Amino acid sequence: MGQRNWKLSGLFWLVCIPIASAQSGQRGNVEPAAPKAVAPPSTAADVDGTLSATQEHRALQILFKSLERHVVSAADAMPADKYGFAPTDGEFKGVRTFGQQLKHLAATNHILAAAALGEGPPADAGDEVGPESVRTKAEIIDYMNGSFAHLASAVAAIGKTSVPVKSSPISPLPASSVTRVALIVEAFVHDFDHYGQMVEYLRMNGVVPPSSRP
Repeated sequence: MGQRNWKLSGLFWLVCIPIASAQSGQRGNVEPAAPKAVAPPSTAADVDGTLSATQEHRALQILFKSLERHVVSAADAMPADKYGFAPTDGEFKGVRTFGQQLKHLAATNHILAAAALGEGPPADAGDEVGPESVRTKAEIIDYMNGSFAHLASAVAAIGKTSVPVKSSPISPLPASSVTRVALIVEAFVHDFDHYGQMVEYLRMNGVVPPSSRP
C-alpha cells in the first residue's frame, strides 16, 4: 500500500482527461447561438469546471469495467496448476504466488469498497491476505469476482449523500479528507499494479495475456 500515495492523483487525472477532451470536441461542433438563445450551464459539470458527481461516476464506471475485464481474463488464462507459481530467479525472494496475488487484490478490493460504503472491514479479508479457506483456482476466482461486485457497488454509490464513507487503516488517506471517489481510485491503482505483475507471471509460464492477443 505504501506505493499508492503518489499514484492516486495521476490516475485520477487519467480518468478525467478523456472527459475534458470529449467536452472540447463537442464545443468545436456547436455553432454560436444568439444572445437570447444561450443554453443554461450543463448539469454534468459545474460552471467553474469542477468535476460533478455525474462525470466522476461515468468515468469511473468506464475505467472499472476495463480494470475488471483485464484482471478477470488474466486470472482465467493462468492454468490451475500454475496458481502456486512464483518467480525464483533474480530478486524475487518472498514474493506472492499467482494465486496469492489474486487473493490479496480481492481482499484489498473488499476492504476499500467496504470503507467507501461506510461498512466495517470484512472479517475474512485477513489484513489484505484473503480467507485461508480459499485455495483453488475456482475458489480464488469466485472470491475475486465477489470483490469486484463489492467495488461496483461502491462506484454505484458515487453522488449518494445518504451513503456514509469511512476511512480505512490500509489507506494513506486521512479520515479528515477521505472521500468515496478517492477510496475507489485507490483500489483501481492497486489492482492495476498487481495486474502488471500478473502479466509477468503469465508470460513466464508461456501464456500470452488475453488483452495482448490479436
